[in-house]
Amino acid sequence: MLGNSVKKGLLSGLNTTWSLGKVIFPVTLIVTVLQYTPVLPWIIDLIAPLMNLIGLPGDAAIPLVLGNFLNLYAAIAGILTLDLTVKEVFIIAMMLSFSHNLLIESGVAMKTGVKLWIILTVRIGLALLSAFVINLVWHGGSEMAQGMAIGETAEVNGMSSILMHGIVQALSGIAQLAVIVIPLMVVVQIMKDLKWLEAFSRALAPFMKVLGMKQNASMPFVTGLTLGLAYGAGVMIQAAKEDNVSKKDMTIAFIFLVACHAVVEDTLIFIPLGIPVLPLLLIRLLTAIVLTMVVAYIWNRSDSVQRKEAVYEQ
Repeated sequence: MLGNSVKKGLLSGLNTTWSLGKVIFPVTLIVTVLQYTPVLPWIIDLIAPLMNLIGLPGDAAIPLVLGNFLNLYAAIAGILTLDLTVKEVFIIAMMLSFSHNLLIESGVAMKTGVKLWIILTVRIGLALLSAFVINLVWHGGSEMAQGMAIGETAEVNGMSSILMHGIVQALSGIAQLAVIVIPLMVVVQIMKDLKWLEAFSRALAPFMKVLGMKQNASMPFVTGLTLGLAYGAGVMIQAAKEDNVSKKDMTIAFIFLVACHAVVEDTLIFIPLGIPVLPLLLIRLLTAIVLTMVVAYIWNRSDSVQRKEAVYEQ
């Protein structure tokens, strides 16, 4: 039985890596190449005038663009090149916690059936709203943030070198994904065959009910919460297909996860910058819980009204 579970998990992991790799490779290649063109600087210059509205200097557009187009590590590299206060770094960290790696994470989220406009509206909307509120209510954090030194990025010259660098970065991203996704899918398959996931889903059912979801959405929910949208997408996609997770429950789960995912890594990564990370985590969790409960309530109420109208019409 164990051997069969491992085989099924390996095949599922390979299929998932292939499916997600078709999103990750072109996006990573294009964005990496764009770093060596006038396009990203143009986008940064375009955004810079808006920074003052959320309490940030114009050059804070650099880590925001890098974080949204690439990932948090690229954003932190951008932060470390700037002279920013604790409050400014906290605002950037809060925004990027809600909205980072938009292209890839939105792409893999769409593969579960969640609409693109929902993902982008929630993530970008929460990022801007959080920045505005923090800037408005927090009057401290005027001291300079502490960073840690990083090595300089190697220079790449010539179109062929830039293209090769982009291909290497894209393949590296897929390889990192495979290293996590394939073993994860094997473990999930074993847990599923041993009926452990059923017990886990039952234990989590009360919390899922509070958030307006059925318990069969628990596995993709927890996976995204701990591993993130990109790495957890494999389990989410499989769950959507095999566990009969409804499009409604998957959408509600993703509304929570776009606000709060990969909570351990995405929180700890900001510690070296000298900002208070506990409020960062608590704000994300509270926002995700409240937003998800409100959306689920409105959705369920709308469904109830429609059912009643349908009964009256009959």
